[in-house]
Amino acid sequence: MDDVFRVADTDLIAYIHPSMANKARRAIQRQLSSLLFTYNEAFDGMVLAYSIEDINKMAKILSGLQPYYGVNLKAKLLMFSPKPDMLLEGKIVRLERESIHVVVLGFCSASIMSENIREEFKYKSIGGQGVFINTSHKRHLIKSGSIIRFLVQSLDEEMLHISGSLIPAKTGCIRWLSKHVDEDSQMERNHKRQREEDLESESHKKKGIAKHHKG
Repeated sequence: MDDVFRVADTDLIAYIHPSMANKARRAIQRQLSSLLFTYNEAFDGMVLAYSIEDINKMAKILSGLQPYYGVNLKAKLLMFSPKPDMLLEGKIVRLERESIHVVVLGFCSASIMSENIREEFKYKSIGGQGVFINTSHKRHLIKSGSIIRFLVQSLDEEMLHISGSLIPAKTGCIRWLSKHVDEDSQMERNHKRQREEDLESESHKKKGIAKHHKG
């Protein structure tokens, strides 16, 4: 999820009314706060937080906008910029046979339709609650309240809604993935180390045979 978040260094202009001249910083904070949790095309993402770095004390009266004046400032913006093929994590708020509904970061919604859920996940009703069970790994369950990792397919900027997918193998319930993906990675490392040792051993044997023939 690291690529989903980024910090943008920005040069901005805040429009301040003369009545707020002695409270310019508060007025600037109010304007920046209006950017929070909305999609901003100029920054290509959603602003999650901001930090004012510098405010130019030289204000400029804006023609056509009188009596407002412009204040130049520098700010750092923490951006949330989900793109297709990125991995995201979110909490399931509703699960049905045909779809899974997720909330990301508490404000952005996402949905995963049945055609975008890999075939090894089968829907079952257990105790009146819908659950997707992985037929290859019985303990890999996806249910309401689960934190899942999914792939971004598209983003509706206006609705702040993401269409997602559970087709890739490294998607699913975070609790299960965090344990078993690490185990799989460790097994791969062990196998790689074993192959390297076998190749090294084989190389030593060949060198020994070659020396024996020379002798």
